[in-house]
Amino acid sequence: MGLAHDSDLFAAGVDLHGVHDWSTLGDEIPADAADHDAAVKLAFQSSPNAAIATWRSPVLLIQGDDDRTVPFSQTVDLLQRLRAQKVHVEELVFPDEIHGFLLWKSWIKAYGATEEFFGREMK
Repeated sequence: MGLAHDSDLFAAGVDLHGVHDWSTLGDEIPADAADHDAAVKLAFQSSPNAAIATWRSPVLLIQGDDDRTVPFSQTVDLLQRLRAQKVHVEELVFPDEIHGFLLWKSWIKAYGATEEFFGREMK
């Protein structure tokens, strides 16, 4: 959210299996709720995807492709949106990893990639 809404303040960032469009997780909002449409609209407005047009900061996206908490498609979608905006974006995908990374080596690689990314972007 910080990168999408305030690229002047946040020069770069790393996104670990983030939710980029809360409205797609609408199963949490009962379909028969009186305010369903307003809730879905608010969910989207509360998402980074709602502010893609103002996102200029480079970002490293990290996610396991077997994430069952946040759909992997959220990262793929954000990557495409950012590339369309000409934002520098890098990705690190862990095959067969879940949301909370099961393997120690995945965490170590993610933290190392984070350090390297900030080292390049914040020089």
